[in-house]
Amino acid sequence: MSRLLLLMMQPWFRLRRGMTLGVRAAIFDDQDRIFLVRHSYAPGWLFPGGGVERGETIYDALTREVEEEGGIIVDGAPVFHGLFSNEANFRGDHVACFVIRRFTRREWKPGVEIKETGFFPVTGLPDGTTGGTRRRIEEIVTGTAPSALW
Repeated sequence: MSRLLLLMMQPWFRLRRGMTLGVRAAIFDDQDRIFLVRHSYAPGWLFPGGGVERGETIYDALTREVEEEGGIIVDGAPVFHGLFSNEANFRGDHVACFVIRRFTRREWKPGVEIKETGFFPVTGLPDGTTGGTRRRIEEIVTGTAPSALW
């Protein structure tokens, strides 16, 4: 989808759906670096993920999104980190966040939706990493209880 089409569709989704559910994946490699993506239609670096479609489980959506957005193939079961209200950014939205440490990566190239990806040390996140992403990384790394808010 083009950026313009996505921007035009967001108000329709907000009116049409009382609640939305999305998934995000905190993917750590064997060097404990975190995988982040930069979208074409939204500012900042964040975890790969997206919306859960009708008829799809959160696990199906997670698996689909991380492969689409970074060529990541999940090996084993993702670990549930928490369910968060994202009301401040998107009315009625909730985000299920998972931790993935076992994966393989197929060849992948940036496209229309994702402009850049990378693995980053958690102590050296790129400028523009979103607040929600930073908070989830902190919780996961330190073992702090998750907040209720994204």
